[in-house]
Amino acid sequence: MTDIKRLGLGCMGMNMSNKERSIETIRYALRSGVTLLNTGEFYGGGESEMVLREALAGVSRDRYFLSVKFGVLPQPGGGIYGLDVKPWNVKAHLAYSLHRLGLDYVDLYQPARMDESIPVEEIIGAIQECVDAGYVRNIGLTQLAPENLERAAKVNQIHTVELAYSLANRNIETNGILDVARKHNMNILAFSVLQHGLLSDNSSAGAGRPGMPQEVKEAILSGIREIAGEKNTSVENLLQAYVYAKNPDMSILIGTTRKEHLQDSINALSVELSAEDIKWIETVFPAEQLQGMGMRNFIFRDGRMEM
Repeated sequence: MTDIKRLGLGCMGMNMSNKERSIETIRYALRSGVTLLNTGEFYGGGESEMVLREALAGVSRDRYFLSVKFGVLPQPGGGIYGLDVKPWNVKAHLAYSLHRLGLDYVDLYQPARMDESIPVEEIIGAIQECVDAGYVRNIGLTQLAPENLERAAKVNQIHTVELAYSLANRNIETNGILDVARKHNMNILAFSVLQHGLLSDNSSAGAGRPGMPQEVKEAILSGIREIAGEKNTSVENLLQAYVYAKNPDMSILIGTTRKEHLQDSINALSVELSAEDIKWIETVFPAEQLQGMGMRNFIFRDGRMEM
């Protein structure tokens, strides 16, 4: 049976310019049984939250689980210049999000990244104050070092850890963070399972990223396309199914503003892969083949971004 709860809708691309389409996709997700909606205060300069407010108007609050990330500082012309996860400012970030969303509480609240100059315990403690006040139901974390996740787990129950993971980026399999999450019974949510388009079968997706000429992408995907054909599915569905099959306790986040793309991801839940299939896929596409291509690791210290 298809486990729709293993799929969440990422709302990063939703803004006022595609508002009607995005609202249609959010409502389609809810009708299809998808309940996890994932946004950030900085997505579209707050517009993602505003779109969600309209889409969720009149929807019973128990029909969806809303996750909100905070802290990234956007520039007026686009891009980001820093991070604000100072414990003193957490309540202010949350207040603005609740206002834009038109809600009394969010189900999951998490810093978008960690600031290396601030102890994780202090950030978690500030969010816990929001939990105690009833404005947040659960605490989440994303993209952090395993030792920080372990420290956080010692002071508070972490509901969800959100991690970048794909066939091309399997770092979390070896750096120990999955062991920490599983030891403490955290939900594991994978994002960027198509590597921001690098693994899409779309002819142009990801082609402009550093270190990824179109001919290289085509060579990489040719073997995956063959396997997808054997399974009578698309490359995208196969790669999502790979994540599900290899990690039965993992859910994935799909960012889209189109209900057709969301339905494709729902279809991927029904693609069955065996241990032999997983090994075959990884043989065709060794993890090191895309090492460093189009991938950036941002580190923040004292609010400033370091590469």
